[in-house]
Amino acid sequence: MSILPESERPNPYSAYGAHGSVLVLNSGSSSLKYQLVNPVGGEAIASGVVERIGESSSPVKHSYGGNTTRREETVADHGEALRLALGLFAELGPDLERASVHAVGHRVVHGGSVFSAPVLVDDDVVRKIRDLSPLAPLHNPANATGIEVARELMGDVPHVAVFDTAFFQALPEHAYTYALDRAVAEEHGVRRYGFHGTSHQYVVGKVARVLGRRVQDLNQIVLHLGNGASASAVAGGVPVETSMGLTPLEGLVMGTRTGDIDPAVVFHLSRNAGMSIDEIDDLFNKRSGVKGLAGENDFREVRRLAEGEDPEAAKAARLALDVYEHRLRKYIGAYHAVLGRVDVLAFTAGVGENDAAVRAEVLDGLEPLGLSVDPDRNAGRSDEPRIISPSWTSTLVMVVPTNEELAIARQCIEVVDGLPA
Repeated sequence: MSILPESERPNPYSAYGAHGSVLVLNSGSSSLKYQLVNPVGGEAIASGVVERIGESSSPVKHSYGGNTTRREETVADHGEALRLALGLFAELGPDLERASVHAVGHRVVHGGSVFSAPVLVDDDVVRKIRDLSPLAPLHNPANATGIEVARELMGDVPHVAVFDTAFFQALPEHAYTYALDRAVAEEHGVRRYGFHGTSHQYVVGKVARVLGRRVQDLNQIVLHLGNGASASAVAGGVPVETSMGLTPLEGLVMGTRTGDIDPAVVFHLSRNAGMSIDEIDDLFNKRSGVKGLAGENDFREVRRLAEGEDPEAAKAARLALDVYEHRLRKYIGAYHAVLGRVDVLAFTAGVGENDAAVRAEVLDGLEPLGLSVDPDRNAGRSDEPRIISPSWTSTLVMVVPTNEELAIARQCIEVVDGLPA
């Protein structure tokens, strides 16, 4: 199977041709990222970020037309951050009025069981996003604040909320249900929600288009490997398993998160180390994973340490990589069993797209499952989707760059114009 040339790929977004652009906003707990996107061609027209909101100094970056401007500002809150971003568009370009902004898309981390698809924002939607804050206390309040400020400043265009968890609302009940007392689980919303759904959904659709296949005919495993990492099993375009759970902590080993761990470790650290719940939360989410094992969570630095002359640092770094890759192999094998047949395994996100060594080491020894990488293909670099498996494998192994901003922009257009997904 080969990748179709761009001119031969079906373009389900050609109906967007009459539209201008979509402004995609990602309001984090202390940052605002933004990107102006052409939903037809897929290019980012302009992008930027305001970091460390609320601190004494906030780094600001705005990129447009091949030029990147960096500044240091004092930004008290998300309202000031968005006003600053809009001012940068006016000062440095492009002019948003001339860019014909058709909609504003907001990334929202947690939609709970309430939101299974993107929605047009109104006051009730904002209230429900805030009500879901106990499930994502660091993210949903900031997401809601960003929406409120943007609606105030850009009230003349529709606003759409796109949820990280929405794609995985289609999980079968047996896959999202934890074996916890049912009454407790239902009262407190404890179930598997899954995250990175916008990325997983985008990659699944992209694979089908570049191969010239119907998404309904493909079984895929997607490995979204960044500082946060997640895996999904998708049968015919419908997710049947994913690694993240109630929160993004569960699943794969990540940059600073433990991933899967015996829940009794919480009891053990509380009783024997005297650690509070907040301290354990901080330990599991911010001081564990690859960083907890190797002291670094940048994979380039971890690899350098593993190959370095300091024996203790090299041993720790090599162990971190081995633990990371072992967990990945476990999930690949498990998802192969869940799907029964795997047509494509796709690597995406920062580590998945850029670390050839991780890809090769993860799949080493999985030839009996029809999985392998061709060394030359794997070593190549490209911004385009590509096949890296040898011709004899029964499963295509691909590297597929993700584009969550483009996915959000296109979902916004679907909501605003009622176009089919």
